[in-house]
Amino acid sequence: MVDDDIVLLTVPADGGYLGVLRTATAGLAARLQFALDEIEDLRIAVDEACAMLLAIAPRGTELRCRFAVTDDALTVEVTVPTVPEARLPSESSFAWKVLTALTTSASASTSGSEATIRLLSRRATAH
Repeated sequence: MVDDDIVLLTVPADGGYLGVLRTATAGLAARLQFALDEIEDLRIAVDEACAMLLAIAPRGTELRCRFAVTDDALTVEVTVPTVPEARLPSESSFAWKVLTALTTSASASTSGSEATIRLLSRRATAH
């Protein structure tokens, strides 16, 4: 088994930079030959995850995005520093329902003063 290809991208934690992450997501998913609707679903999921994280990130910080590319899947991990007492939306919230509907799996974790959302999308179609 070949190691995953890893792409790291860091942007200011500001909504104006989410287009960069959406474009990178679409490019990597297209490289894996995801169908157009799968690419769009993943772009929307990344956008939603970033919006959730930006809501709890201090101003002037950075959003780190780690893409892991395998033969048939793309894992996207987005991490931000958080403000004290920050909480991600509950997994029963509408935002989480969107993430789980658009991806193979979605999860979140907090560690110290950082929060991470992890999205996994597997290509549904055989190529």
